Amino acid sequence: MATTSDDGEPARATADREIVISRVIDAPQELVFEAFTRVRHLSRWWGPEGFTTTTRSFEFQVDGAWDFVMHGPDGTDYQEWITWREIVPPQRIGLLHGESRDDPNAFESVLTFEGAGEKTRIVMHTVFPTKELRDEAVEKYHAIEGGEQTLNNLAAYVAQVAGERSTARGPATADETMTEQETGQDGTVR
Repeated sequence: MATTSDDGEPARATADREIVISRVIDAPQELVFEAFTRVRHLSRWWGPEGFTTTTRSFEFQVDGAWDFVMHGPDGTDYQEWITWREIVPPQRIGLLHGESRDDPNAFESVLTFEGAGEKTRIVMHTVFPTKELRDEAVEKYHAIEGGEQTLNNLAAYVAQVAGERSTARGPATADETMTEQETGQDGTVR
């Protein structure tokens, strides 16, 4: 993908280290953004098809972190860590994503949310430290397909939430916390 620098000139310094995935989601911008801000939402849709997520800790604020495990359909556990670097509700989230807080191979992502009436265009722009790490993510971990599946899961989830809210059966307000029934004993949101 070609990007531009601050002066409008093409910036190709990161082109071979990038993955960009986008999708239009049939839900308002505020709801799509909210799905990224509350662990009770994230744990219901985050990850590719067949994956589940167990959250160990979650603090959505600049320099806060999300410490979690993704459980693959084959039983493999993937230790994950996200540090939130930028939060501009409801338009933008910047984050650093790796296996742990000090992961030297962590990658940076910027998510943008562009509202268009009752729809939202979300763009996930990820830059890896090296071309080799980007290529490994694509070839070994199927990062492009996984990202697309993750956005598909997000779209399905927010459609469900929007439907529930429109019929007054929706989930708790954003300020309410999860109940034990929602989180389960092991921290996995059900």
